[in-house]
Amino acid sequence: MTPPASSGPRGQKAHRNRLLRALPRADYQRLGPHLRALSLTFKQSLFEPLKPIPYVYFIESAVISLVTKLDNGEVIEVATIGNEGLAGLPVFLGAVSSPGWAFAQIPGEALRVKAAVFRDEVGQGGGLQGLLKRYTQALFNQIAQSAACNRAHGLEQRCARWLLMTLDRVGAPEFSLTHEFMSQMLGVRRATVTLAAGALQSAGYIEYRRGRVKVVDRARLEARACGCYRVIRDEYERLVP
Repeated sequence: MTPPASSGPRGQKAHRNRLLRALPRADYQRLGPHLRALSLTFKQSLFEPLKPIPYVYFIESAVISLVTKLDNGEVIEVATIGNEGLAGLPVFLGAVSSPGWAFAQIPGEALRVKAAVFRDEVGQGGGLQGLLKRYTQALFNQIAQSAACNRAHGLEQRCARWLLMTLDRVGAPEFSLTHEFMSQMLGVRRATVTLAAGALQSAGYIEYRRGRVKVVDRARLEARACGCYRVIRDEYERLVP
């Protein structure tokens, strides 16, 4: 069960979320009183396929997966969201629902606002609207680059990229992650992920035990990843500074 939400927001500078920190002061003063803090638990659903999206979530320390479900029941991740962004972008784009599913892959903190309030604030046409346009472009770039990466690069490189993207969002070198969950996110069999993660561990890049991953050599892990990691990272830095 999700712990009770707090009664109000923290100061703007205290947020880890880059969108909130980048908002002009006047925009934050309008939006801030409507933000409610909460702790997201593992696999907690934020919105479900084709159901109304009730809230928009600004992520602080959790990591969110956007996934799509295929006809055969297979679930594949299409994007990862952390403190660089928000979950609920269809609301900004004028939709009330999405065919995708968003849930917490790594537990952590977030701030949520009612979708109706968020729509009203976006309608003001201020700094939030311009900021979200750039964020939309950055997320689109991530999805496009990841699609190309999944087609062109080997599993070890993709696994390294995914671990680095998660590491950036968690902000700590160790986090919970099972091979079963990672296989769903990468769209491959669990046994295949076990081999790839084992190779990264044998090389001394990571340590894995009892459902937890620890990155012990980030520089070498980044060198092992494909260039897609840097493209995605640099685009967020450019568009959401």
